[in-house]
Amino acid sequence: MNFIRILSQISNRKKISLSLKRCSFALSITAIIILIFDLGFFHAISIGFAITNFYFVALFIGVGSILTRYFISKEKLEIKVRVFDGIIITLFLFLFLMRIDWMIVTFPFLVVFNKMGWVYLALILYFIRESSVIRINTNKQYLNPAQLFIASFLTLIIVGTILLMLPRATHEGISVIDALFTATSAVCVTGLIVVDTGSYFTQFGQIIIMILIQLGGLGIMTFASYFSYFFRGKTSYENQLMLKDITNSEKIGDVFNVLKKIVLLTLLIESVGAVFIYLNLDSSVISSVSERIFFSIFHTISGFCNAGFSTLEYSLYQPEFRFNYPLHLILSALFILGGIGFPILFNLYKYLEYTFKNKILKFSYGQDIVYSPWILNLNTRVVLITTISLSILGTVFFYYFEYNNTLKDHSGIGKIITAFFGAVTPRTAGFNSIDTAALSFPTLMIIIILMWIGASPASTGGGIKTSTFAIAVLNFFSLAKGKDRIEVFNRELSDLSIKRAFAIMTLSLMVIGVSILLIVSFEKDKTLMSVAFETFSAYSTVGLSLGITPHLSPASKLVIIATMFIGRVSMLTILIALLRKVKHLNYKYPTEELLIN
Repeated sequence: MNFIRILSQISNRKKISLSLKRCSFALSITAIIILIFDLGFFHAISIGFAITNFYFVALFIGVGSILTRYFISKEKLEIKVRVFDGIIITLFLFLFLMRIDWMIVTFPFLVVFNKMGWVYLALILYFIRESSVIRINTNKQYLNPAQLFIASFLTLIIVGTILLMLPRATHEGISVIDALFTATSAVCVTGLIVVDTGSYFTQFGQIIIMILIQLGGLGIMTFASYFSYFFRGKTSYENQLMLKDITNSEKIGDVFNVLKKIVLLTLLIESVGAVFIYLNLDSSVISSVSERIFFSIFHTISGFCNAGFSTLEYSLYQPEFRFNYPLHLILSALFILGGIGFPILFNLYKYLEYTFKNKILKFSYGQDIVYSPWILNLNTRVVLITTISLSILGTVFFYYFEYNNTLKDHSGIGKIITAFFGAVTPRTAGFNSIDTAALSFPTLMIIIILMWIGASPASTGGGIKTSTFAIAVLNFFSLAKGKDRIEVFNRELSDLSIKRAFAIMTLSLMVIGVSILLIVSFEKDKTLMSVAFETFSAYSTVGLSLGITPHLSPASKLVIIATMFIGRVSMLTILIALLRKVKHLNYKYPTEELLIN
């Protein structure tokens, strides 16, 4: 009887804990909706006071729910979860003390918390905490990874469009088509704009764009899955299979380890980038410290995510930033790191760790550790060689063709840095430090090719990817030598990789071709070069333009929106999402050859 009573008590505790979770989750969503209303709409001061009071009531109930669940459920949470909860509770405590007048007089250092920004931060942390512990099942029978991937981007674009249309997101309002265009460009980390980001959007609107860039660059599923696992500490095998496809993990057991590395590495690189950008800003150009901080955060996120958005009217071609070469190099490093791909960065870290340990042991004991020749895997070698080759060739060609054109205002090392920036930014970054419309025809052709190739797989960039281009080039040489297979670094490429590369290249040209045809039919006054440049930029999520984007008709904008979206998720992914996979058939037809060439 005692055993049954204990089981009954445990069951009741679980039910109460589950009810508290659901109620707290509903309260956190309500608080976020109120927060959006507060920041996005104009309202009376009295309503503002009521909303502020609601914030504190919501946080009070939320903190109470979290603490109550600790005592009721008796669940042993990991230290990292307890630390996160401790941050929320401590932050709420300081915010509550700020409501007491004599506390400010007695402890004047608390005045730093007398800002609504801290309240907003506490609400967002509370929402992340409660939304992550709610289990949402996705039935893989009806929603495969490709469909879920596409649905997450569509949802983010729709939400972003609604947020950008809020009255306080812009100074003068924005049309539905322009809001949709901006949201799609931000989520797809493209950077094409129909209105100036810095002057048209308020800081609230710019923050929305910045968040859309961050979520779109890494993928909303990456953040949602990571925080869900962070707080719950477990997941279903089905979700692990789904995330394995999204994160390109080699093993199912490595899925959440890869997610953690992606999120932490992103935050680390962006934090370091923001610090360096801040240190290279001229206080005479941006006098306010808060504005310099926001500028640094916005541009480091835009840079690492290869978005190309800038709060400057003419991007880095702005007169005050045109000759800030250290800033150009910092942004170049950010979008190269973001565009090289997370698997490559992890593999490079493993290689550096291996090399460092080897050097230490050799120095200490006079001998090497066990030699491992494939610390740098084949994917890393191909991507690095292709990336470095394209960067060097692009810089040389840019320097040669633009020496007396767009580079004439620069001298010495400035010409080289500007040429380098101009060569690597088409690799889906989208920033410009020169007048793109003034580029010579040969340079435009080179940029179109670089835009089409784009960044590397599993990165924040777009394009057909460097590995796809490398496979095509290697295939040329293999056929010329009379080989029936592609060999590189003593390895043979699989047929599946070759088929995927061929499909991606062909589908990309088909989508770009259809987009050019449609826009040319809609825009009779635009040149073919400007339309083609715009379309390649949209598909490869680059963001460079010859200046026609704001002047496109609504129909052409819709075409560009579709092109940006297809380029971000890839046409092959869309086909996989639409066409259900058939089971492997245990038969094989006789092989025939078609006449080619």
